[in-house]
Amino acid sequence: MTSLPAFLITIDVEGDNLWARNPRMTCENARFLPRFQALCERFGQRPTYLTNYEMATSPAYVDFARDVLARKTGEVGMHLHAWNSPPIEPLTADDNAHHPYLIDYPDAVMRDKIAFITGLLEDTFGVKMISHRAGRWAMDGRYARLLVEFGYRIDCSVTPHVSWRHLPGAPGGGGGSDYRDFPDRPYWMDLDDIGRPGDSPLLEVPMTIARNGGAWLDPLRQALGRSSLPGRVLHRAAPPVHWLRPIGRNRKAMIRLIETAALQGRPYVEFMLHSSEFMPGGSPTFPTAQSIERLYDDLEAVFSAAQGKFQGATLGEFTTDFARESGMKIAC
Repeated sequence: MTSLPAFLITIDVEGDNLWARNPRMTCENARFLPRFQALCERFGQRPTYLTNYEMATSPAYVDFARDVLARKTGEVGMHLHAWNSPPIEPLTADDNAHHPYLIDYPDAVMRDKIAFITGLLEDTFGVKMISHRAGRWAMDGRYARLLVEFGYRIDCSVTPHVSWRHLPGAPGGGGGSDYRDFPDRPYWMDLDDIGRPGDSPLLEVPMTIARNGGAWLDPLRQALGRSSLPGRVLHRAAPPVHWLRPIGRNRKAMIRLIETAALQGRPYVEFMLHSSEFMPGGSPTFPTAQSIERLYDDLEAVFSAAQGKFQGATLGEFTTDFARESGMKIAC
């Protein structure tokens, strides 16, 4: 592999403040991405922009991403929100309100949606799509097999130590994916059991997430739940896990994740954010211009902490190096 382990930046590129479930979709956040890209280039970082349907049809984003690709300073991959990605097949009384997971849909609809967004992205950007993250982090074996069928080489949907079962999609469905027992290191996915290493050509690159110690608090967390006021207070004061993902108050925790990963000899760390989180009011987390400036202060600190320990790489670059090291032959 490269002389240093990889610092992987993954950006879920999607419409503005989707948390609000607004039926009117806007893509103004595309105008705020050049500032982030410039920061990445200053630190030698090489983002992967995991792009969904509405952003793939945004002229401002298309121009931005084409420039990144032309200058070879990043990668474009696929991100799929099933409720608004064509072909539209209504699954609930109000898909925009429920945000059903792709894995809630029948197999044929899943395949059609993956085929459409893959074709759209490849036609728009003139490159093969090889990297992917599932919308709302929801994966299963059917989904993984379809990714392989359409030539994807890398998935980064797994969130170790985290379950999304409590977050509903389609009413009556099983909720999101439970990744608590999944590996927290890269592995070639077993398509019959996606939480287990196998010999498929799909490399899983899990998010960088670490447990926050304090397992003795887990029974209390379960008893209080996330929705009660005491539960929310406990979750904020002592979150069960730390992500390499800015939330406005976790700079020190992110830097500790980087330092710990370096000491453990991990082959990468993986950072994520949503494109809308670079825009004031584009997310609940960063509602104001001031909060965006604080975000950029955190980004400077995190990228500085990674210097000398990790080296910027796209998901595709990391996978090529990892395959070479592991002796896996993959199609180029």
